[in-house]
Amino acid sequence: MALVAAGLFLFASVTHSFGQATRNITLEEAVELSLKNSKQLKLSQSNVDLAGLNIRSIRDNQLPSFSLSASYLRLNTPNINLKSSSSDTSSNGMSSVHVNQVAYGMASASIPLFSGFRYKYSLESAKYLQEASRLDAETDRQAVIQNAIAAYSNLYKAKKSVDLVAENLVREHERVQEFTNREKNGIIARNDLLKATLQESNVQLTLMDAENDLKLTTINMNLILGLPEETQLAADSASFEVLKDAGNAMDWEQTALTHRKDMAALAIRQKAANSDIHVAKADLYPNVALTGGYVALSIPGFVTVPNAFNAGIGISYNLASLWKTGSKIEEAKTRLYQLKTNEEILLDRVHLEINTAYYNYVLSKKKIEVYEKAVEQANENYRITKNKYDNSLVTTTELLDADVAQVQSKINYAAAKADAIVAYKKLEQTAGVIN
Repeated sequence: MALVAAGLFLFASVTHSFGQATRNITLEEAVELSLKNSKQLKLSQSNVDLAGLNIRSIRDNQLPSFSLSASYLRLNTPNINLKSSSSDTSSNGMSSVHVNQVAYGMASASIPLFSGFRYKYSLESAKYLQEASRLDAETDRQAVIQNAIAAYSNLYKAKKSVDLVAENLVREHERVQEFTNREKNGIIARNDLLKATLQESNVQLTLMDAENDLKLTTINMNLILGLPEETQLAADSASFEVLKDAGNAMDWEQTALTHRKDMAALAIRQKAANSDIHVAKADLYPNVALTGGYVALSIPGFVTVPNAFNAGIGISYNLASLWKTGSKIEEAKTRLYQLKTNEEILLDRVHLEINTAYYNYVLSKKKIEVYEKAVEQANENYRITKNKYDNSLVTTTELLDADVAQVQSKINYAAAKADAIVAYKKLEQTAGVIN
């Protein structure tokens, strides 16, 4: 009885080492927290914001521009000699002018009227790129969901391994105590006791590895969820019980073609590239603007201009654009060609990703069936082997092997159920419908 109590105490110490202040968390809660605290999504949103600011910058360029400038200058006493067709008297009269300061002020305004459709297509391209950034953010969001699910699965598997190995360690400890008493009474050979002791040591090492894996998995999960590092988490096993039908790969691929955000973003970037071609062609057109200005000038003793207003239409055209614009247009067309080629590459990748995810999920479901039978077989094998051992029909090695096989089958079965959920969610992510 004392041995059983000691074993139970050991089991309690190892199984509850992670149980203090444990927070139970469901799969849905884990996904929600990961989306709320994801640094990647915050970065993705900043890219969307930058695209919006680019639109604002383009619109600001179409607003009227207005500038003011003024200067006051002190001069030495310059020699002023004005050449004129008038009489010498007039020229002599100007020779008495003494200028030692100049003051002037200027104001100018300009309203762009036409810029070769540059504004129209630049704004159009910027809007397309903003939408593409938003779709990129949605793709990142789906990746964050999948990453949270995978981390949640790893947490569940790590904790399940700790529990099963700790339970096995209690049994190994009880066996060692039992064999110790038998060896003292001369019922079994010392070699059998040493085998049981070695088995207990191996299980202890396995438990240490499992506990270390659980610590690292918990740290990773807390980082994903934005929780304090010391938070102990417990995954809900019910999240891995319900499996959905696999359907067929063809339907999943059709779903991906209509729901994948990266494909939609690439199509929109092609529209933006088309607009960029028109932007490059805008250099071939003149720029027209409505202009106006005001000048005030004062040179004491010489001239004063208190209010000189001007207004009109200004036209500018860079003749060099006739031979420089061609390369810009070809560059924009090349970018469009690259995007179309990337679309073909992405279609091939989607086909491969869908089939890979689909058959991985099908395989995961089949593994569950196999491991479920393996657990039943391992339990029955251990029961039979234990009965034979008690009747001296099998060796200690066979009993210990049956024990290891039983524990490993339980670990494999638990991991297979968790892996199947992750595989299905991966299939949903690949099809662009994970939520």
